Amino acid sequence: MTDFDRRDRPEPPMDGDELATLTGFLEFHRATLAWKTDGLTAEQLNQTTAKSSMTLGGLLKHLAYVEQQWFHTVLHDREPLEPWASVDWKADRDWDWHSAAQDTPEQLTALWQDDVERARAAVAEALETGDLGQLSKRAPWTDGKKVSLRWILTHMVEEYSRHNGHADLLREAIDGEVGE
Repeated sequence: MTDFDRRDRPEPPMDGDELATLTGFLEFHRATLAWKTDGLTAEQLNQTTAKSSMTLGGLLKHLAYVEQQWFHTVLHDREPLEPWASVDWKADRDWDWHSAAQDTPEQLTALWQDDVERARAAVAEALETGDLGQLSKRAPWTDGKKVSLRWILTHMVEEYSRHNGHADLLREAIDGEVGE
């Protein structure tokens, strides 16, 4: 049984196995991003703080891309889906961040949620035939080295943890909402 905190985020298990612990922390951080971006207008999602150009809308779109990239493209060696497939990444390496300003809050949230659901399904699919030590079907870098599903899950926990720190600052600057 999963416990939830006061923000309705699933608490990672205190005594879970490796998979339950990794996915528990990833789900907690996904729920944290959902909380930090919930109920904001397009203007608020495009607000920056300090000297950074980072926005909460950009975070949502970037993390949607990261979910799709690691779990769909790298883990299963599948071609990128739209909107990612038609992006000219050489022309704009940060397209996910920059293009978010043209999307509505509903579009950004739906894109992120769809890629999270696809990522969950991709992990479940991989675990039907292997364990956390199985290597990705695609090498994510040009050196040809592949990464394990364990590495991908751990990296995603790191990715969300890092960006949820940014989300804390951005959300507080928007409306004073604070919390871990």
